[in-house]
Amino acid sequence: MTDRRGFLKQAAVAGTSVLALSSWLDMLPIRNQKTIPRYLWDHADMFIKDPHQAALSWFSEAGAGLFIHYGLYSLLGRGEWVQLEEKIPVAEYERLKRKFTAHNFDPDFITDVALAAGMKYINLTAKHHDGFCLFKTKQTSYNSLHSPAKRDLVGELKSACDKKGLGLFLYYSIAADWHHPYFSSREAGWGSYRPAYSDTQPAYVYKEEADFQKYLLYARAQLHELVTQYQPAGIWFDPIMGFYARPDLFPMEQIYAEIRSYCPYTLISFKQGATGTEDFAAPERGAGSFSEGVGKLFGDKAGLVATKAWEGNKDKHNETCNTLQSRTWGYKKAEDGKHKNTAEVLDLLQDAKSRKMNLLLNTGPLPDGSLSPEDVKTLREVGRS
Repeated sequence: MTDRRGFLKQAAVAGTSVLALSSWLDMLPIRNQKTIPRYLWDHADMFIKDPHQAALSWFSEAGAGLFIHYGLYSLLGRGEWVQLEEKIPVAEYERLKRKFTAHNFDPDFITDVALAAGMKYINLTAKHHDGFCLFKTKQTSYNSLHSPAKRDLVGELKSACDKKGLGLFLYYSIAADWHHPYFSSREAGWGSYRPAYSDTQPAYVYKEEADFQKYLLYARAQLHELVTQYQPAGIWFDPIMGFYARPDLFPMEQIYAEIRSYCPYTLISFKQGATGTEDFAAPERGAGSFSEGVGKLFGDKAGLVATKAWEGNKDKHNETCNTLQSRTWGYKKAEDGKHKNTAEVLDLLQDAKSRKMNLLLNTGPLPDGSLSPEDVKTLREVGRS
């Protein structure tokens, strides 16, 4: 009987149909996974030996991915930090959930655009700083399935990516949550990682540092859901400055170990780095560690943590993220008509490549979930260039 590796090699030589290959791959018992993800088919031999190494090899060749910031903030059209910047009360902001329809969020179209641009993966904000979730979760009703949309946007995008051979990364804001009752307070040294409300917010019940453990249990339970339900190509943590504010409160090594035990090929990133053991770093717009700035903001101890983490990541094949809007990640109506053009994106791609980085290029969908027409035009032109 032909073994798996022999079958794969014979299939390649004999021109075995993709359907037959898919049927065989569907039967491969890789730990608790039943298939080799389609985006890793070119690394099938390596995957059988070491799924994690296969994923790293694929990532180092990917070149570019599409970042998508979409959530309740999109409805307001003033950027993803609108709740904090405008100090919108928690209860008032929460009511946006009643208007969230995602009517034109089209995973099939989104994946087609990413492919047309030559991208190999997509990264979606499963949970941003406002705490609203775009996935199926038992931990909170503050999610897209309990909105008028009644949709698991992560699940739908995962299915479309699987069909077309794209990897799906899931963004998860672990070091800021403006909705969870037990995330730490501004008074406890978290600065901008809670809005500066002048009035007491009944939704916030954090009283002492021990309460933060309740938030961490929530976050770890959600990460278990994300990885076991969707087997993503990666988990992409944010915001790193929130972590540097109190690195002692986040057991990141344990969290990383849990994720890798759930799915061996799921990669992990946390911006410049929290521990230096991430699979890759993903600094915004550049490649710096920001360690000096961290030291000024949070003290020398935090600065040393930042420096050590970046040193652990800087020689890997990394990623840099940037926006098609001028600076904002979530949709900002005031920037309509001012997005980056094809030439600017091609320059970003070349710069990333020269620094041994992938480019993760962000688009902020419109309130209804549709992609910005000017971004679609640019992405298609980039793919043709």
